Parts: sequence; C-alpha cells; structure tokens
Amino acid sequence: MKLATLNDGSKDGLLIIVSRDLSKFSIPEGIANTMQYAMDNWEQIKDELIHFSAQLENGKIKTKPFNSKDVHSPLPRAYQWADGSAYVNHVQLVRQARGAEMPESFWNDPLMYQGGSDDFIPPLSPIFIPDESWGIDMEGEIAVITGYVPMGTKPEEAIKSIRLIMLVNDVSLRNLIPNELSKGFGFFQSKPSTAFSPVAVTPDELGKLWNNGKVNQVLEVDLNGEPLGRVDAGIDMTFNFPELISHACKSRNLGPGTIIGSGTISNRDKNGGPGRAIKQGGLGYSCIAEIRMVETILNGKPLTPFMKFGDETRIEMKDKNGESIFGKIEQTVEKV
Repeated sequence: MKLATLNDGSKDGLLIIVSRDLSKFSIPEGIANTMQYAMDNWEQIKDELIHFSAQLENGKIKTKPFNSKDVHSPLPRAYQWADGSAYVNHVQLVRQARGAEMPESFWNDPLMYQGGSDDFIPPLSPIFIPDESWGIDMEGEIAVITGYVPMGTKPEEAIKSIRLIMLVNDVSLRNLIPNELSKGFGFFQSKPSTAFSPVAVTPDELGKLWNNGKVNQVLEVDLNGEPLGRVDAGIDMTFNFPELISHACKSRNLGPGTIIGSGTISNRDKNGGPGRAIKQGGLGYSCIAEIRMVETILNGKPLTPFMKFGDETRIEMKDKNGESIFGKIEQTVEKV
C-alpha cells in the first residue's frame, strides 16, 4: 500500500492512497483525513485502508491522476523526527578526514540527533537558504514511520512498529556544523527543513527488498543531472531500523508518527577502503561531504564545492523493473 498527503493548503494536508505505479490516487473518505490520524489509529483502520487500496488497483473506485507536484512530504509535520547514523562507514570517513580516532563504541551504539519536525517541505519544493557560503549539502537517506513504541522496546519487537517507509533529503549546512558541535550540544542551525519522498509505502510493498529491517536496493542520488551516487542501502548498514528504533526508545516512549532516519547511506569500496566516485567505477556518494572527506584523505584537501544557488538534486529509488517506488525528491537550491 502506498500513501501520500495532498498539499491542499492546510497544515496537515489530506491523506490519499496512491496506486502502485504512482499513476493515480483516491481519497479514503470516511477512513482517515490525515496521515497523522492514520498513524494514531493504524490498528483500527489499516484493514479498511488495505481494502480501499485494493479497490483502487482493481479500478473499482474513482481516481484522479497522481502528480508529485501536488503533494507534501507524507507527514507535513511530525511530533518527532530523529535521524541516526546507521552507516558507520560515513562516520569513520568524517573522523579519518580530520585525523581523529573513532571510538570503538560507535560500532555498537548508534549516533542519533533530534531534528526539527515542525516544518517539513514538499519533495519537489526549492531548498530555500539565505547564504550559500553555509555549505549546502544534500543527504540521501531512508526513513521509517512508526506506531507507538513503548520505552525499552527491544529490536525484535521494534520491527513490528514500522508502519511506513520513505526516502529523505536531510539537507545539511556543513559550514555551520563545526561551530555547533564545538559547543557540545549537537545540530540545530546546521539542519534546516527536511524533505521526504512523495509517497510512503508499507513494508510489504517492497517484497524481498525489505529484509532484516533494511531496504536492500540502490538509492539514486544526482547532482545537476549527473549521477552522484548509486549507493546500496542494504549493505554497510551497521544498525538496521529495529535497532535504531530500540535506541531511540531507550529512555522515552515514541508516539505514533515518529520518524526515524537512517542517516547518510554510505558504501565502502570493494577493497574495503573509502568509496569511489561512479566515474571511477565505484558506487559514488549520497552527499557532497563524503566526496570531500575522501578527497581530503587521498589528496590532503577537499576539491568538490558544496551546492550553490541554482544547483539541483534528485533522490529516488527504483524497483527491479526500473519503476519508481517512492517517487522522486527533486529540489533546486534557491536564495530566500
């Protein structure tokens, strides 16, 4: 089942059910008006939503053409958005590039920060930033939306709480990060509004691509129409989503509609070293920062610039038939 939120001008939008091929949609009137309502009442209404989705696929209800330009992020705002760093290879490169040792604990205790969740942006909207000198970067990620998760839930139970899966562009302002981290209080100004894919899907929709709490498929990340990354989300993921959820709920309950992100998807090279660019036969990168880290490790300094006003990024995942699963995040950087 594929769900999205029609951007009707209201704060929370209007829940819609989208066909598997992303060609049409219908409004589940009388079942759920918003995505958050669906998350709050999932156990009571999921069967009705599944039945409605099946009727849509079988042509038994009226539909309208689906256009990603008309939707918001699946949850236009959320009670909680926590982003992990499940691909420890990315963290290791950060530390290596600045000549710092990586604590052994990073391999068994996930990193996670609390993101701003009151102002998500649509998947095809511009990335508005006041100053391009702040080091504008995309981050291609995957995220899950959970139901209620009690404090202390273990991974083997946490996987049952995953309601939906979607893609993320976790925009980062890299040149603001060092000053914030030096204060020892985490990200804030360096993490502006986030965009998610047009459509969020139930785990069963992915079939064999969803296995062991991971999405085992290639994430496509482009910069200005050129391939930047064709990274495999299923490999090099040190912590799967159940483990990230369990980490997040160690000392708190997670409310329905909590979003948990994977962090930047990052692959090692075949020889175990830093990932290589696509032009060099590698899988590439899902953010510019990682390119710059590799350049620093190999050449002593970064060479690739961060995004400028007018630059465009695309983040998308396709199935084995080449069809888009979640729709694409496609954004241009613009000055406020």
